[in-house]
Amino acid sequence: MSHQVVATRFSIVFPFVVLLLAGCATTPEPPLALVIPVFPPPPAEPRFIYERTIRYNEDVEGPDRAERFRRFATGAPREVLGLVKPYDVAVFEGRVYVTDTVQREVFLFDVPGGRFREIGKEKPGLLVKPIGIDISSTGTLYVCDVSARRIMAYDLEGTFLHSIGDDKTLSRPSDIAVSPDGALVYVVDVGGVDSDQHHIQVFDAASGNLLNTIGKRGSADGEFNLPIQATVAHDGTLYVVDKGNFRVQAFDAAGKFKRTFGTAGRMPGQFFSPKGIATDNDGNVYVVDTAFGNFQIFNDQGELLLYVGDRGQSGAPAKYLLPAGIDVDKDGRVYVVDQFFRKIDVFRPAGLDANAGYHGTR
Repeated sequence: MSHQVVATRFSIVFPFVVLLLAGCATTPEPPLALVIPVFPPPPAEPRFIYERTIRYNEDVEGPDRAERFRRFATGAPREVLGLVKPYDVAVFEGRVYVTDTVQREVFLFDVPGGRFREIGKEKPGLLVKPIGIDISSTGTLYVCDVSARRIMAYDLEGTFLHSIGDDKTLSRPSDIAVSPDGALVYVVDVGGVDSDQHHIQVFDAASGNLLNTIGKRGSADGEFNLPIQATVAHDGTLYVVDKGNFRVQAFDAAGKFKRTFGTAGRMPGQFFSPKGIATDNDGNVYVVDTAFGNFQIFNDQGELLLYVGDRGQSGAPAKYLLPAGIDVDKDGRVYVVDQFFRKIDVFRPAGLDANAGYHGTR
């Protein structure tokens, strides 16, 4: 068969095939637009914008040239490490530290540095069950180990420094908060059904000595029923989530009761299962409610300003089933942990450009 015949047959058949395919094809639907959650939703002016979700080491670090060559040469897959049951989060200049109660360690997601690191896997800084976490203004990382009944202190790279507390001073430590100057360490002791040790233990950060005990079991002002987490504002005010009493209590640096806000209920401004807590540069208080699947933002007098997030089965941005810890960085970005969906959602203040701050895309 000559090339001329082949070409002729192709020229006859090809238009027919094109017409046939065109007749069978349907007009493709346009792709669904990606809706970025904003809070409050339109038409209100936005205050916070969903920015990103962190789950795995690959979310912050990319393979360098040597790693890419090794994988190409050997065919080896890249090791992916991620969260299994995250609990609490603390952020220092773009570095996100997350406790994982199942994997028994702290994960460092260094966003500006493009690094991932594991902390607490080796003695003498070995962790048993880390839950609460905080970072001092001077860069000391404190991790609350509920099973070991002590507070573990590390530098920002995860090098163990020392421990605070023991089974004589702590019963069921659940969280830690550090004073603005780094001198005082407040440890939440959650107690239990059969325990009267529902209080805050105050330690000297340098010596580790127990200085004071704030509160006791009860429902009166300054008393606690299953305190769970705490934070310290820039003015030194200590805020404690009093979970069993469905409220947040505020104390001065010496432990004197200042005020309380919140009641039991299902309406905005109320609490059903409060858990994580944080404050921002303006003194606003952020409280996670596991039952609501959101976090609520209050001013320093306990007046509700906004709530962010909702319950959801998909694990999509701003959807939660078991939200737990929360933190707010110096840029005003908010980081909220969800245990069920194994993630940290990050929200950016609407007034902060995406290219600005420690997480800015430079």
